[in-house]
Amino acid sequence: MTHASIVRLAIAGTLVLQPANARAQSIEDARSAFADGRFREAADIGEALGTSDGYTLAAQALAVHAHYVAADEEWDEVIERAMRMGEEAVRADPANPEAHCQYAHAVGRYAQRVGTITALRKGLAGKVRDALEAALDIDPDYPGAHLTLGGWHADVAEAGFFARRIYGANRKKAIYHYERALEQVPDSKILLYEYGIRLPRLDAESGRERAMEMLEKALWLPVRDVYEDYIHLDILDGLDALSGG
Repeated sequence: MTHASIVRLAIAGTLVLQPANARAQSIEDARSAFADGRFREAADIGEALGTSDGYTLAAQALAVHAHYVAADEEWDEVIERAMRMGEEAVRADPANPEAHCQYAHAVGRYAQRVGTITALRKGLAGKVRDALEAALDIDPDYPGAHLTLGGWHADVAEAGFFARRIYGANRKKAIYHYERALEQVPDSKILLYEYGIRLPRLDAESGRERAMEMLEKALWLPVRDVYEDYIHLDILDGLDALSGG
């Protein structure tokens, strides 16, 4: 277990001690709960609002909870609810690009857990791609869609020839979308991490050196909420892996 994993478990342990507050009813309350790491509470508040923004935040909060906090016995329930909240967000406002992105986020987390073969068999890669392309149809410069689509191309291309041929994923498109996102949000901790850990596979010649620069830059950017605490620990693990530690 890495040092970052140990700290991550300690953070998760503190979250279960936070009391739920079902009386909060505003999107600001939901965002505050998310920032504090009370992800399930944030989801409850967001869902209760019955708006696209509320469902969107609920989907994000549950996907993050599933990835970083959820115990094995609750994981299926959490991620299925995350995907359902993403669907509700899109249904409530099909013109909300973040709704499409968070639906893709939830489905992507599910795909990571079930593995490449199952994900391909269930058509999950296509669902993620379609949601992100829908977001870019609404706003061609939307950084979250470019970020996630960059990761999609990188990961599906890594899955092998069969996956690349079916879905049209390739490393050049991954770099294109990551670079488009960097143009919009060059100081995004999450973007620098997501791009940095994949760059050595995307660019065999100079990717590792630039990846180290990205992760080191990301490491020194401020941590604004508990989600970014987790990302910060992921960055440390990424730097350890690149350094051969």
